[in-house]
Amino acid sequence: MPAHDGSRTTTRPGGNTTGITTFGQELLPKRLELLHELLPKASRVALLLNPSSPATSQVEIERAQLAARPLGLEIIVAGASTENELEHALAAVVQQRAAAILVGSDVFLSSRREYIAVLALRHTLPTISNDHIAVVAGQLMSYGSNSDDIYQLAGAYVGRLLKGEKPADLPVMQPTKFELAVNLRTAKALGLDVPPMLLTRADEVIE
Repeated sequence: MPAHDGSRTTTRPGGNTTGITTFGQELLPKRLELLHELLPKASRVALLLNPSSPATSQVEIERAQLAARPLGLEIIVAGASTENELEHALAAVVQQRAAAILVGSDVFLSSRREYIAVLALRHTLPTISNDHIAVVAGQLMSYGSNSDDIYQLAGAYVGRLLKGEKPADLPVMQPTKFELAVNLRTAKALGLDVPPMLLTRADEVIE
């Protein structure tokens, strides 16, 4: 999917805090749409979350359920805060006949991207996350903000702060590029044929 542009800034945050948003949760409906395109006959998708972050998890559950309705999908929520819980969570969603896993936007889940990839492959579960590094680690797909764009924004912010600008005067920055990545090696291991139209829109394809 070609990278596309959006608004770079929001209103001034005030106080001493500002920063960069990566649209991790906001793009969850798009990731669900991509799973539906990959698996149009699927009726259930598991949403993998970290229950140690209840506020974040609740937002993602609501977003996923809202996006799932028009697609005719049922969302199965699976939670894990440790590697042992990850193993049990994936085994449980298999028993509940989930066709794929939508990986939530969470630091713990990101830090275990390789382990999730191994478990998902073991249980023959396609995955999609917000981080293209997860695809490099062996997960099937990702859709999220471009990491180079984020680093450039962060560098620009540091420069402005070093020059004396106040955080209160700096708007919260937003990425402008969003990319789709697909791991064809993982697709082959899962026995999946990725639709050609999906591949042609991918910004990164690992073969």
